Amino acid sequence: MSSADFFDRALRRLRFDVPPALTDAAVIPATGDAGNDQMLRTIAQERPIRPAAVLIPVVEHAEPTVLLTMRAAHLNDHAGQIAFPGGKIDATDNSPLDAALREAEEEIGLDRSYVEPIGYLDVYGTAFGFRILPTVARVRPGFALTINKSEVDDAFEVPLAFLMDPGNHQLHSKEFRGVQRSYYAMPFAERYIWGATAGILRALYERVCLP
Repeated sequence: MSSADFFDRALRRLRFDVPPALTDAAVIPATGDAGNDQMLRTIAQERPIRPAAVLIPVVEHAEPTVLLTMRAAHLNDHAGQIAFPGGKIDATDNSPLDAALREAEEEIGLDRSYVEPIGYLDVYGTAFGFRILPTVARVRPGFALTINKSEVDDAFEVPLAFLMDPGNHQLHSKEFRGVQRSYYAMPFAERYIWGATAGILRALYERVCLP
């Protein structure tokens, strides 16, 4: 799929309607995996919903790429893991989109003047009690990043074609709190992309790339 085809499909298929699952405890995000859905129902009964937003920055090169981060090694949660720029939605954020853009600026210095938001994917629920709303965005090349080392160790780009190739979507499973759950992994060179990040990329593939 060419860069033009991808962005054309994304613009036609995505909107900025905020799904109820982001804030409504009664709505459990459907993940397509029965074990994962059961786990999310359990988590929802134990702790408050924590809405979060991430940016999926697709850089408009001739061969487009996705800009990803590596979380700082000293963090208490998900240290050293591959992630999208993003985080909790603050009360001062006007929208999940605003939160995603703010977090991208704070974490990696991505100037929002380079970013053209396209729309939201569905809410993605995690085992740690987060409801994540991803924003897909077209990013104009030429930006300069400033890495916030208190949050992120590195930022790097991965070809969109690799991430949207289902042949690279490995499906693994493990037991979590007595429930067998599945998760995606997309190893790329020395980078191990897995968990929520890989799951959201799979959701992007299903929403935009499938006929």
